[in-house]
Amino acid sequence: MITIGSLALDRPLLLAPMEDVSDQPFRLMCRRLGADVVYTEFISSEGLVRDARKCLEKLRLADGERPVGIQIFGSSVEVMVEAARIAEQAGPELIDINIGCPVKSVACKGAGAGLLQDPGLMAAIVEGIVGAVRLPVTVKTRLGWDDGSIRIVENARMFERLGVQAVAVHGRTRAQQRKGVADWEWIRRAKDAVTIPVFGNGDIRDPEEAIRMFDEYGVDGVMIGRGAIADPWIFWRAKVYRDTARVPEIEPGERIGTALEHLDLSIEHKGTPRGVIEFRKHWKGYLRELPNGVDVRSDIMQLTERDLIVERLLAYAVDLRVEPVGTESPAFGAAA
Repeated sequence: MITIGSLALDRPLLLAPMEDVSDQPFRLMCRRLGADVVYTEFISSEGLVRDARKCLEKLRLADGERPVGIQIFGSSVEVMVEAARIAEQAGPELIDINIGCPVKSVACKGAGAGLLQDPGLMAAIVEGIVGAVRLPVTVKTRLGWDDGSIRIVENARMFERLGVQAVAVHGRTRAQQRKGVADWEWIRRAKDAVTIPVFGNGDIRDPEEAIRMFDEYGVDGVMIGRGAIADPWIFWRAKVYRDTARVPEIEPGERIGTALEHLDLSIEHKGTPRGVIEFRKHWKGYLRELPNGVDVRSDIMQLTERDLIVERLLAYAVDLRVEPVGTESPAFGAAA
């Protein structure tokens, strides 16, 4: 059992912050599907301070997604501190600092993974935020800028010294972007170097892998990103596997019903047609491995009206002779 502020967590599975993915509807679904903690998309500190509409929208939280962390990024101490104060007012359980985003538009401007090239600025931002807010502060970071500058052990110790209450480590350098293989040995070394919780992140694609990382690398939690897009049930399936040594299959009715549930949350949060259009990235995960699922996905990707999508999926359910089942149905997870 670990504690972060008021949170008590037992080998938690966490949803990673992902731009254009971990919006409120997806966070709600992942919580319903077993995630212990979820994080927002990363939010620009400059945008928060300037009251940018898109950034402020990302601060909207719902009770059903708690516990939730708000992640911010930036390269100015003063702006990051003010953004953290603004984020705190939204009422999350955690404030998370992004020291890992590798994309050029962020890292090459000194924010995200760019802070790994300026240890002094990185420390000043962390220290400033820890001193400015009452909520627990966590950090998500990478091993280093490149293979020649891996300093995750030293950085983890620094974060702990400055008052950070947990650190999530993605097992790649900034130079790797998403390529290659995440190096969990470095994550283990970071874990062994500090007393605060360390969460491992990178290349978790199935339930067995998620649970194996606890035993093999000694991490306090496992953070899942792209694996949750491909399999939104991965958190729940991993917990069933942990408890029973068996990975449950997701029945077609559950795939269709949960997809419809998620679609309605997206529309409720964003309206139409935006909620429908931005949901399209999730159809592949929900319909994968289903008979003729590729054809059904091709059909609904062309639609922008909820009723037409529902009609197509309900007809598909009839073809499969299944009843759509969402996460809030008593029938959900019955096969487990």
